[in-house]
Amino acid sequence: MKPYLLSLGAGLLVGVFYSLVNVRSPAPPVIALVGLLGILIGEQFPPVIKSIWLKAPAAQSWLDQVKPHMFGHLPKGQPPAGSPPPAAQG
Repeated sequence: MKPYLLSLGAGLLVGVFYSLVNVRSPAPPVIALVGLLGILIGEQFPPVIKSIWLKAPAAQSWLDQVKPHMFGHLPKGQPPAGSPPPAAQG
């Protein structure tokens, strides 16, 4: 959580600085978001290429490098009230 707060703080400081010197952000928001998407996709390539280079099974690379979610374990939803247990739905 701390890195996210530091990132937000840095962004706020840069925004204040831009406002004080009366300039706009150097990149339109859509272009910036596409660039961020590229970063997220690009950081998935090295583990896959490394597993190919070392001839490791792809499943090992997937489980160890790519599969874990960046925010940790995501919450799981609860079944609606009155629904049968999951084992009985078969």
